[in-house]
Amino acid sequence: MRRESNRALAAVIAEAGVSNKGLARRVQDVARRRGVHVGTTHVAVQRWLSGSGIQPRTGVFLAEALSEKLGRRVTPADLGLPGSIGNGPDGGTSYAASLPGALKVMEGLTRFGPEGGASDDLLLPEGEINSAVLSWLVSRPDGLIASSTLTRRVTMRDVAALRTAGEMFMHLDFRFGGGHGHRPLRHYFREDVLPLLNAGYTDKVGRALFGAAAEISQLLAWTAYDTGNHALADRYLVATLRLTQVVDDRLMGARILTNMSHQANYLGQVSRAVRLARASVEGGKGRATPRAMALFTAHEARALSTAGDAPGATRAMREAERHFARACTGEDPDWLAYMDEAELAGEFCHCFRDLGQGREAVRFAERAVELTDPKYARTLGLCRIVLAQSQLLNGELEVAVATAGVAVRDGDALQSSRFQRYVTDFQRSVARHEGEPAVRRFNEQVREAVAGLDEE
Repeated sequence: MRRESNRALAAVIAEAGVSNKGLARRVQDVARRRGVHVGTTHVAVQRWLSGSGIQPRTGVFLAEALSEKLGRRVTPADLGLPGSIGNGPDGGTSYAASLPGALKVMEGLTRFGPEGGASDDLLLPEGEINSAVLSWLVSRPDGLIASSTLTRRVTMRDVAALRTAGEMFMHLDFRFGGGHGHRPLRHYFREDVLPLLNAGYTDKVGRALFGAAAEISQLLAWTAYDTGNHALADRYLVATLRLTQVVDDRLMGARILTNMSHQANYLGQVSRAVRLARASVEGGKGRATPRAMALFTAHEARALSTAGDAPGATRAMREAERHFARACTGEDPDWLAYMDEAELAGEFCHCFRDLGQGREAVRFAERAVELTDPKYARTLGLCRIVLAQSQLLNGELEVAVATAGVAVRDGDALQSSRFQRYVTDFQRSVARHEGEPAVRRFNEQVREAVAGLDEE
């Protein structure tokens, strides 16, 4: 079958007045500045013009090269490359200037799936993240426009249906991880949630509606994160942050900043993680419940622990404990129910592990494992691996390997890319003991478990 030529790309190249060789060189230069090597040549450019596919990452470099040549913004979509994720699917930034723009960004994001795997090189740039956070911190609510001319009127029954759907998908995520349910969830958001946000509603219903939509949107971010597609996850997070501005939901917005800090910390972007965690604390002050403030300060402690700031991390953990001691005094939203003693212990065991304080890390990790409800399979699996890493800090090799073996044997968290990385990190930690029988057995156990994923 004859491919259809990419006329959009041809038109932009003609406008830029650049040759195929010149464009190939510009693409290589852009990639080099990003610390990436691409072997783009004039032959590749001609193939793209003829309608051949292009790697999403290269598509972003191509758009940037043409943007620089033309002196205006060009997105991959402008080049007939709809499968590439740029800054915003609508050609703008992820933190939109208006409510219609925010809904357009969300609609665009639901056209992308996380199946492409890791794409860390396409993460939103530092400047855009900082701009989004500052915009949220100093923002005023958009306000709701309840149009009497719209035929569709949203009711609290519609909102209840959204919350029920969100709870169902959340249960799937907690139980199976690995982005389980992401595809039907994004279809549900596009076909059922967005039409409601564009419909008519009273002020009371509108506030509840946007709160429910933000919960589902952040779950889309979280499930993309758990597959390892961080480029898609951080766009969902920023776009969800923008949704919380509509009705001035500072509590949910601060939660999103905490999730962004969690992701940055996981990716080794330590300074970004610290800034985002502190933004969540500042953004939640005076508006968040004690339980929520415990969550926000616990994540500040995690970021500071990764940064090696023991005094700062200790201060943040004490603040988290003080807030948590008052947790029952506030009226918490339903989504915050997971922030219990087990969750706090889980955050602290990560902190002490990263600070190299083995005894305290084991104490809190054991507490987290003991208290975590088995229905939170991924959380339980992660805490068990942290316990194993903490036991290793104390020189207890065989005990540590046995603990990690239990986490892998139970297997319910194996679909999660995060859990898989925790296991890989543990394997790396015991690699110098690979001659030990216990380590050899554990490595074989991991190989068999991973191979078994294809049979489930």
